[in-house]
Amino acid sequence: MFLLNQGLLLIFFLNGGCKMNAHQRNPSPADTVRATSVALTMKVSSTGFKNQSKILQRYSCQGENISPDLAWSSAPDGTKSIALVCEDPDAPHGTFIHWVMYNIPSSETGLAENIPQSESLPDGARQGQNGAGKVGYTGPCPPPGKPHRYYFRLYALDTQLAIAGDVTRDKLMSATQGHVLAKGELLGIYQRQ
Repeated sequence: MFLLNQGLLLIFFLNGGCKMNAHQRNPSPADTVRATSVALTMKVSSTGFKNQSKILQRYSCQGENISPDLAWSSAPDGTKSIALVCEDPDAPHGTFIHWVMYNIPSSETGLAENIPQSESLPDGARQGQNGAGKVGYTGPCPPPGKPHRYYFRLYALDTQLAIAGDVTRDKLMSATQGHVLAKGELLGIYQRQ
């Protein structure tokens, strides 16, 4: 009888312990909202090229070297700003950064072609340094040979960013940690003619 009671008592504690552990692992409502929000995606497009297709030469170093227009679907509720990074992972010496932009107003659903190469823009958006050490956009300029991929990545953030000093892609991505509500991506291809 004593052993039976110990067995029932053990089962009771184990069962209660499982319930407690399951309860402890359940995320809070805020965590659930954040986890759900991060899974959201924004659709990104351009009139200069379709996803996974050739970027027009005018946006490259062989053309006018101006930034392409971009459009995106509405950012989710709670978005305070948009950030943008364009990078080429196929560059000979590692990933080359072509554009860093942040604090794009959440009310915006796109960027016009040929954004000025200045750190501050009239709408409050800011631009960081590209891989050439200059502010703003610099177009595809791969060496002759195989085509390169250019990822235009957008991030809807739940905050405005205050980043000190020269803003690089790495600094920007570090500042966005824990603030991304949604992401979007447009992939362009360019090969030197």
